[in-house]
Amino acid sequence: MERWLTCGEAWIGLMRHVWTTGEAGLDDRGPVIEAPPRLFEIAALGWDDPIIRAHGDAEAVARYTAKFTRTDVTPPFKYSYGARLRDLRGVDQLGWVTELLLTRPWTKSGWISLTVPGERQDAVPCLAALAFRIRDRRVSMTATFRSQNAFTSYLNYLPLRAVQLEVAGAVGLPAGTMRVFVDVPHVYIADTGAVTSVLARTATRAAA
Repeated sequence: MERWLTCGEAWIGLMRHVWTTGEAGLDDRGPVIEAPPRLFEIAALGWDDPIIRAHGDAEAVARYTAKFTRTDVTPPFKYSYGARLRDLRGVDQLGWVTELLLTRPWTKSGWISLTVPGERQDAVPCLAALAFRIRDRRVSMTATFRSQNAFTSYLNYLPLRAVQLEVAGAVGLPAGTMRVFVDVPHVYIADTGAVTSVLARTATRAAA
């Protein structure tokens, strides 16, 4: 499994993975380059990440943050992660998993789903599930994506770190590593110019 020191390094690493191993594919929004699944860990995440500050989209930060914090759907998105985390069919899932960790800190059952059986086919969330575990007195988190646009992936990882910190704080422990699994990482053909521009201007270490 890959291990990255920072979110920026993980972002570049996922884009390089798609660029070097991907094949032509299709998506509702147009043609894509689609790569094999990827599993990796990120040790440190923050908006002050030098790679993200230099090459990220500062204007998109507010939109993606709202997607994870607000319970209403904000354009251009078709769903709200905030609602699915805090009010999915009347269930506060973060509250549920926090109570589970407090009651059974050894548990392997701290999984919450962000999908709903039978929901609209064009509104199935890319983030399918989150898992929380307490190990070595730290709260680790695994984010499972059914699909992910590698070009904008960091805009999901950073708000997810805030979710991890929220749960860790609620159980009175520090946050550990964030693990990410992406089943279908991809890049839209329309974004390939921007992707190659970022890759040409950055050089990251090899994953551990």
